Amino acid sequence: MGAESDGTLRFPEGFLWGAAGAAHQIEGGNANNDWWDFEHAPGSPCVESSGDACDSFHRWSEDIDLVADMGLGSYRFSLEWSRIEPAEGEFSTAALDHYRRMCAACHERTIVPVVTFHHFTSPSWLAARGCFEAPDAPDRFARYVERAGAHLGDLIGWACTINEPNVIGAMGYTIGEYPPGVKDDLGRHLAVNEAMVRAHRLSVDALRSGPGTYPVGLTLSMAEIVADEGGEFTRDMAEDILEDTFLRATVGDDFVGVQAYTRMHFGPEGVAPDDPSVGQTQMGIENWPHAVGHCVRRTAAFTGLPVLITESGIATEDDTERIDYIDAVLRDVHACIDDGLDVRGYFVWSLLDNFEWNMGYGPKLGLHAVDRTTFERRPKPSAAWYADVARTNRLGSAGH
Repeated sequence: MGAESDGTLRFPEGFLWGAAGAAHQIEGGNANNDWWDFEHAPGSPCVESSGDACDSFHRWSEDIDLVADMGLGSYRFSLEWSRIEPAEGEFSTAALDHYRRMCAACHERTIVPVVTFHHFTSPSWLAARGCFEAPDAPDRFARYVERAGAHLGDLIGWACTINEPNVIGAMGYTIGEYPPGVKDDLGRHLAVNEAMVRAHRLSVDALRSGPGTYPVGLTLSMAEIVADEGGEFTRDMAEDILEDTFLRATVGDDFVGVQAYTRMHFGPEGVAPDDPSVGQTQMGIENWPHAVGHCVRRTAAFTGLPVLITESGIATEDDTERIDYIDAVLRDVHACIDDGLDVRGYFVWSLLDNFEWNMGYGPKLGLHAVDRTTFERRPKPSAAWYADVARTNRLGSAGH
């Protein structure tokens, strides 16, 4: 798959080009989950509430049209558990039918639906019992997955059980910026990690017991984790807690979803400052596209499984910077494929500028801008650039 004579990089036949989003970040009005409660709690670290988001619960067909208009082969979206099971043990056929219509609409447009069953949000009824600290939480999650899989499975293209299970523990119990907002409680962080691993394994079995035949895996938030002087021990500990715990949990899966954006530094005392010579994104992290290739290589070596890059992008108002970032990522991905790694596809985060959790609507990661009042979607130049890459299955020598 090396470069052609003019420097163009050609990707393998069948390489999956896609864009991604998540229910709470785009649907709007998800008022029955732990994140809505967290956004509205006194003293919340969230800068604003999700509110109507991008109104995608009603405008989902328009979103799928955007994916089709770019000529992408896939759309990754998530189900909102709190809509499907609004009260414990009470399942909404109407909500399941809504997501079934989304899957069917993808197929009508020759788009592969990549369905994520948990993307950070849990129903308020579970949160009231401690969310994934509740002893039966993994079983409750698996029951929901089984019910949703039974309703949608014949239309699912790929299934991601849990989006970034490592972030739920890290941001919720160590950093304190995600629900339940606990800081520096490593014991609870590790316990939630174990619960997420169990939830994943149970849900893999649940999906495989239902209709349809499709690859099943999890997605993991990863970084190029480097040790500054004297930081080797803390780096290794962080890598084990944040990543290896979950990479070990993928045994028997069909793929690993790699989600990488940046590089992290560790010194003797823990997290160390970023390199001042490297630019920062709107999320206050290094603009470091090479993290993706690094994480793909590490994941492939660790698990031996195929890799799907289920998220990759940059928070910036400068769309030329977005194109440059994605171009650099894809060159590294192509090098991975050239070296024999089994990389199945690439998804830009995100299809739309959307609600970026505790940071609200400030960071712009979308290929399309969204008017916060009218919800009008407007393609950015990066959308046309990425569409050209996807349609031709090639990356031009100049990158633009």
